[in-house]
Amino acid sequence: MDYLPIFCQLQRKACLLVGGGEVAERKARLLLDAGACLTVNALQFNNQFHVWAELGQLTLVEGAFYADLLAEKWLVIAATDSAEVNALVYQSANQQRVFCNVVDDPKRASFIMPSIIDRSPIMVAVSSGGKAPVLARLLREKLEAILPQHLGKLANLAGSLRQRVKQQFASIGARRRFWEKLLAHDRLAQSLANEDTELATQQVEQLFAERQEEQGEVVLVGAGPGDAGLLTLKGLQQIQQADVVVYDRLVSDGIMALVRRDAERIFVGKRAGYHCVPQEQINQILLEQAQRGLRVVRLKGGDPFIFGRGGEELETLAEAGIPFSVVPGITAASGCSAYSGIPLTHRDHAQSVRLVTGHAKTDGELDWARLAAEHQTLVFYMGLNQAAVIQQQLITHGMAASMPIALIENGTSTRQRVIEGELAQLGTLAAQVTSPSLIVVGSVVSLRSKLNWFASRDIPPNLSKMA
Repeated sequence: MDYLPIFCQLQRKACLLVGGGEVAERKARLLLDAGACLTVNALQFNNQFHVWAELGQLTLVEGAFYADLLAEKWLVIAATDSAEVNALVYQSANQQRVFCNVVDDPKRASFIMPSIIDRSPIMVAVSSGGKAPVLARLLREKLEAILPQHLGKLANLAGSLRQRVKQQFASIGARRRFWEKLLAHDRLAQSLANEDTELATQQVEQLFAERQEEQGEVVLVGAGPGDAGLLTLKGLQQIQQADVVVYDRLVSDGIMALVRRDAERIFVGKRAGYHCVPQEQINQILLEQAQRGLRVVRLKGGDPFIFGRGGEELETLAEAGIPFSVVPGITAASGCSAYSGIPLTHRDHAQSVRLVTGHAKTDGELDWARLAAEHQTLVFYMGLNQAAVIQQQLITHGMAASMPIALIENGTSTRQRVIEGELAQLGTLAAQVTSPSLIVVGSVVSLRSKLNWFASRDIPPNLSKMA
């Protein structure tokens, strides 16, 4: 972290601005808005500075800068068109241990001025540390567009209700549920925007009258196949509202970094051939946490209802009467194939796709004859240990030994690796791959040489192609 972001309380605090031109004028407006007792020093001043001085809003000191102007100042901004003067201000401020910002010169700055989105009392600041100010401005513009103007009014209302909420709702869970309802109340927000105080008051009283359930809930969230950018917006909202997050090995570090910082995290990761926490115990963890009155997010890689045992976990909750909901995620078949340049369906290659558990056995558990049919794509989840069986059964039931295949390791992540080959090589190639991986079988794999957008196009010409 190049800079520690802080918000300064400058009400009635002495600050110095060196410069009297257009840039200095913009900085003066910010300091005055923050309530600073502002002194401005320059050889000459724009007309606006004289207007402010006549109104008693700031003090003008005409003439060259001298170090004594820094006495008892909290911070200083140098905004002149002279590099020598700006350097002198910075040097003098450092000697007196006064925070100093030099406009357009981040190397001579002990603090920087970020791009600001003002929804007071909500303030959002965006900074690139002086490295990419245009990018910071573009980000600010995007945030300006999505943050409603009434946000400050909503924050002020919440502040006025804090003590009442604390008195009325004994548990933290009940308070959180109240705040979530209030802050997501569209009609209340509209009333505040319209300055309809009477209607807003009625709506707030209705919220206080509602019974805040003490019982917790569980939200089953699909985290997607790895890339944090593939997490859905609703999934992001849920993990940022959770009291407890129960997660497994397939949830990426990038997604876990988005979880609310004060949420409790419970790891129940599983590895091939070894279960850190038995499924029955996971079910019990979810149940016990919800019975404590907490909002629990069960965060699972991919989609929780596609080979994720999400149904088993929810059955336990349903039997205990615990409320639950599901936020689907991008399943590994869809995400990993897309990032590998392999379309699961294509008019010339496959009119259907089958998602198959790779925990196959040789006793006829799977309908191999149907799996070996033409014009379809097969995606095997958790199939590495059974790769030789899959190869043998498909060939035995009529699939061509030359059918294209792909093994996708760590799909959608920066560590993604894809091995291409033919069905007759599947068992051998699987030994070169580690979990988590998918096996894709079908002629659509042949399209990868044209459609591989995520990884290098330099594919070796042998049968075993890696990228």
